[in-house]
Amino acid sequence: MITVGARNAITDVAGLRVGAAHDDSVRTGVTVVLPDERVVAAVDVRGGGTGTRELELLGADGTVDEIDAIVLSGGSAFGLAAADGVATWLAGQGRGFPVGEMSVPLVPSAILFDLLNGGDKRGFRSGTDDALPYRTLARQAVGVAGLEVANGNAGAGFGATTTGHDGRKLKGGQGTASFVIDGGITVGALAAVNAIGSPVANAAGQFLAGALEQGNEFGELGGPAALEVLDHPLNKHDTAAERGNTTLAVVATDAALDQRQARRVAMMAQAGLARAIRPAFTPLDGDIVFALSTGTHPVGDVRELARIGMLAADCLARAVARGVYHAQTLDDVWLSYGEAYPSAMDAE
Repeated sequence: MITVGARNAITDVAGLRVGAAHDDSVRTGVTVVLPDERVVAAVDVRGGGTGTRELELLGADGTVDEIDAIVLSGGSAFGLAAADGVATWLAGQGRGFPVGEMSVPLVPSAILFDLLNGGDKRGFRSGTDDALPYRTLARQAVGVAGLEVANGNAGAGFGATTTGHDGRKLKGGQGTASFVIDGGITVGALAAVNAIGSPVANAAGQFLAGALEQGNEFGELGGPAALEVLDHPLNKHDTAAERGNTTLAVVATDAALDQRQARRVAMMAQAGLARAIRPAFTPLDGDIVFALSTGTHPVGDVRELARIGMLAADCLARAVARGVYHAQTLDDVWLSYGEAYPSAMDAE
């Protein structure tokens, strides 16, 4: 039997907390996934335009298997500075990879592009570090990390944007979801949806991930019978050469995985992005999935590992839809799901 976790969030996985902070004037934000202690981590990269930090640590030939936190940030390349704020906070807690008498926190990070969503972007042109908000936002996020995880305009998803089924401007956001297997192993996902593709299938507002919906977590619309628009304009920002579109994701489980197994779960979880967003993994996106294992439940065999990967993909697809479903309109340009598809909301 598979059920939804108590919070329907990645924090249903024991040993994980999530913190989020945003800057309303800049229209950007940071999300931190904070383990209670160091955890096994892996990553799978499918997008063609990624922005990352310390991902080589998680490669098959890397030196370490465990990390101290994951940071997802807006701000494009500027947002990579968010990891500095988390790393210094962790060092102050004595956490990190032991080096002599010091500890060096390992904080793999990934960014999304939210520089064309309006807001006050003067700091990006100022030439001074203190004009940018990312280190401060990261320290705020890690300082408030807890078990409750917001959907919609929160953290890295605060300034995120995406598109509707016909290319209309649609607000993206942060979403999360979870499953519990037979009352034992828990699987969860967190997504920051900033895709050039669409999570919506048709004018009725049905989500591509609709068949996976649990209860009424994103409108109780069910799955679409068919795609309404086969083509997609791929011009979210009204430019001929689109850049800077990304869905960042973290999947996690309390199953005791080694890094090789965690990497397989991350790879399988990418199917959730492909199921929930069309198109995914384009040359224009920076799609990345991190996988974490807090390691409290033993894994029986490869079939159980495959089951964990399958549910990680399902959770991630649901997290994408939940992030968009709960997002709020930004500046009357990037419409909330409810404003873009009012008939879907009326049908509830």
